[in-house]
Amino acid sequence: MAVSRTETRTQADVGRYVSDTRRDRYFAACDAVYAMGALAHAETDVETSFGTTHVYKYDPTDPAAQSRTPIVLVHGAGSCSAMWYPNTPALSTARPVYAIDTPGDPGRSVQRAPIHQPERAAQWLDETLAGLGLERVHLLGSSYGGWLALNQAHRRPGRLASVTLLDPGGLEKVGLRFFVWIFASLFATFAPKALRPRLAAWLEQPVLVVPELRTMIRLGVRAFRIRRPAPLPLSEGELSTIRTPLYLALGRRSLLLHPHRQVERVPRLIPSARAEIISDTGHGPQIDHADEINRRILGFMDSTD
Repeated sequence: MAVSRTETRTQADVGRYVSDTRRDRYFAACDAVYAMGALAHAETDVETSFGTTHVYKYDPTDPAAQSRTPIVLVHGAGSCSAMWYPNTPALSTARPVYAIDTPGDPGRSVQRAPIHQPERAAQWLDETLAGLGLERVHLLGSSYGGWLALNQAHRRPGRLASVTLLDPGGLEKVGLRFFVWIFASLFATFAPKALRPRLAAWLEQPVLVVPELRTMIRLGVRAFRIRRPAPLPLSEGELSTIRTPLYLALGRRSLLLHPHRQVERVPRLIPSARAEIISDTGHGPQIDHADEINRRILGFMDSTD
């Protein structure tokens, strides 16, 4: 059967693994990272208009915590929900937690149609939450996942009790300095072991000194082909429509954003927003200062409840 130009173009916009062998090696590396966090009590697949979304669920042992509004985690680009290993133990003690593998990134979700367009992204996430039976959630996103969460608050906020953004996309156009940092960090994963701590400090890249993370990132780059442009930032008019309670945490040395600019701008445009700058970190506050970030996130969610 002939494939139409439309079908060919759609397939070219969909992330994919280059081979089953590399995919399986990457999954094994991911499992080693998951093992450093809380133990997932269940995994499930949710069918959406854009493919199959794989979700990990973490249940608190306290029955009172089990009945609280759950947290949904959305990871950054080029990663999977294993990146939340420093956060799942504390967060899942206080509330049920769902960690989503975003289609289009390496993970256990299977993408069949593009979701990088803002309306499609919001539809995909809303369908995923509906498929999980979640009517009300605290949505937490990092980096590209922050853009997804911010976009959801603008376009489909009906299920959102709050939104938490950790050094997110969606507030500024992604600049050259961020891409230079990404590529420098990737090349640094190949550096001799003795040099990695120094490079990790210079680049503010904890991946380099956590062997399990380093292996996962290196295998992910080799195994998976991402087909997605960088998302465009929301306009001031779009940001001003957001009424969902919002917490924004920015790394003082972020290369994705200008933190002092955004810590003034976002609360001015979104009256419900609380914005803070986290010292001694760049793009990964939830890894560099996991205990502090976990405490602030849970405190914010408690205040909105």
